[in-house]
Amino acid sequence: MDNKFKDIDLNKLPGGDLVIAGLRDLEDQKISEMSLLLLVASPRLCSLGFKLSIPSKVELPFEHALYNKLHETEPSMAYSNYNSLIRKIVSFARAFEVLILKA
Repeated sequence: MDNKFKDIDLNKLPGGDLVIAGLRDLEDQKISEMSLLLLVASPRLCSLGFKLSIPSKVELPFEHALYNKLHETEPSMAYSNYNSLIRKIVSFARAFEVLILKA
């Protein structure tokens, strides 16, 4: 994320905990549900100033990789969990955008 946003407490935003976990996993080059979620949302997040590093062995498209990861852990809930995560990252992006526009 751009240094001008370093003072923003992401935990106070809806879905901020997911973003923090995803950023940590991306930094460690770990392919997790949260890192994949950030990659799905990368066009929007990057336009908001986030710097995301893509793990070298990630499946494309990111949407499929996230769904497959969710399916591995809980097959019967994968579709529902996928949609829930997408709603949360959209809420995060909207809240973050409003916050930075006020700054």
